[in-house]
Amino acid sequence: MVSGGGGEHGPSPEAVVLDLVASVPPGRATTYGDLARLASDLCPRPVTARTVGRILATRGAQVPWWRVVGHDGRLPPGLGEQAASRLAAEGCPLRAGRVDLARARWRG
Repeated sequence: MVSGGGGEHGPSPEAVVLDLVASVPPGRATTYGDLARLASDLCPRPVTARTVGRILATRGAQVPWWRVVGHDGRLPPGLGEQAASRLAAEGCPLRAGRVDLARARWRG
């Protein structure tokens, strides 16, 4: 797990989001929105899907970022080929270039 941040008011959104992404099992995927909802339950203030995206864009290299997709299974912008290759290698079901969330969704 990636941890750190926070302080007297609870964990930082960055630490919580990175810990959650690190928890997504191989072969499964989650959405930016699912992560935002989970992180909001653990942080002192709400976390949005956009915040999750920003965190992954700036600090995602240390976690399996390819397991986080859009609400419709769409792969990360600009990194779709790399994400698809990694997801396929893990056995994650893909259909028409998107993650089949009905079969692979991880909700925490």
